[in-house]
Amino acid sequence: MVKANKQQKKTHPDLAEKFDRFLLESYIEDNKMVKWCPSTPHCGNAIRVEEDEFCEVECSCGNQFCFSCLCEAHSPCSCTMWELWTKKCRDESETVNWITVHTKPCPKCHKPVEKNGGCNLVSCICGQAFCWLCGGATGRDHTWSSIAGHSCGRYKEDIVKKSERAKRDLYRYMHYHNRYKAHTDSFKQESRLKETIRDKLVVLEGKDSQLRDFSWVTNGLYRLFRSRRALSYSYPFAYYMFGEELFNGEMTKEDVEIKQHLFEDQQQQLETNVEKLSKFIEEPFDKYPEDRIMEIRMQVINLSVITDNLCKKMYECIETDLLGSLQFGIHNIAPYYSKGIEKATELPVSWAAKSCNNGKRQQPEEPSNGGTYESDRPSGSGSSEEIVFSSRKKDRKEEFGDGGMFDLNLPADVID
Repeated sequence: MVKANKQQKKTHPDLAEKFDRFLLESYIEDNKMVKWCPSTPHCGNAIRVEEDEFCEVECSCGNQFCFSCLCEAHSPCSCTMWELWTKKCRDESETVNWITVHTKPCPKCHKPVEKNGGCNLVSCICGQAFCWLCGGATGRDHTWSSIAGHSCGRYKEDIVKKSERAKRDLYRYMHYHNRYKAHTDSFKQESRLKETIRDKLVVLEGKDSQLRDFSWVTNGLYRLFRSRRALSYSYPFAYYMFGEELFNGEMTKEDVEIKQHLFEDQQQQLETNVEKLSKFIEEPFDKYPEDRIMEIRMQVINLSVITDNLCKKMYECIETDLLGSLQFGIHNIAPYYSKGIEKATELPVSWAAKSCNNGKRQQPEEPSNGGTYESDRPSGSGSSEEIVFSSRKKDRKEEFGDGGMFDLNLPADVID
């Protein structure tokens, strides 16, 4: 049988290649632990994880994404939270809320009208006059205190409650969205520091100085990226964690207040130290004397350790005190790792197609410690024989332990 298959491959190489590609695609589509990279344009890689599908991975093309939902990496938000947040930011629901709060519909043409003066008798562009207090159509005759033939002094509680609720929801959303957007913009701006840091290091290395190890700069920059990213996604998490959309009835009002204060305290500490770290990283230390550079070096190293520990504590709070206490809603988040997501490296192993032919998954000879695998997605001219490997992180408990401290003296690959 094996000889017959080999003979068919030699006789019909094109058909054999298409068949192998079909088997590989079938294997990936049917295996929940193997998924295509969602990069745009598509890079042609598929990634395989060993144990936990709730993780963030980085393809060899550089794209980082959530393995569970294939969206951008969004930890500490759960996939459900991130889906709701992106939809909320994308649609016009908050624009509608703003119109509800700041305008009144014309009783004739029903278009929204915004009042731009102190008088409560307003006119729509269609010519209809109406009372701003109650929205009822009126005539145009009025005095400073009243409108002719119109009185709306009776209190209508339902209308007031609806308006106040819409205003409160709008302001709450704006609070979290503005801070999420601010940290996201800061992350984009700080990502441009790579080139600046490289130029500064070139200048420092060219000086006649006793300072030769500048790994603290690259490690500090990497820690800034990781912490800023976690901080920015913590605001959408807080919006839904302490709101009424997902966990209404799960916690009492007192529990929500206690847990919100606990989380916001940790979030504020992280935010303060991230801003301090950003300030020192952006310093023009290549122009400073050696003693001042040593001071900045110590500040960057200390703040890198502090922000890393604060990130760990915030994630532990989320997993244990917040999400871990829920009885009905199950929201899994990708764990926090000090060293982040390793980029995949190529390891040519032709095992995926064989596992399809044999009806079972075959493990490569190496490595033996488990890993994340990527295979080139078959295309018209692609090959089904290449697998890409990326070593996975250790157990989450080990990472949060005392021995999981990030070594700031190790050279980082941030600006490579």
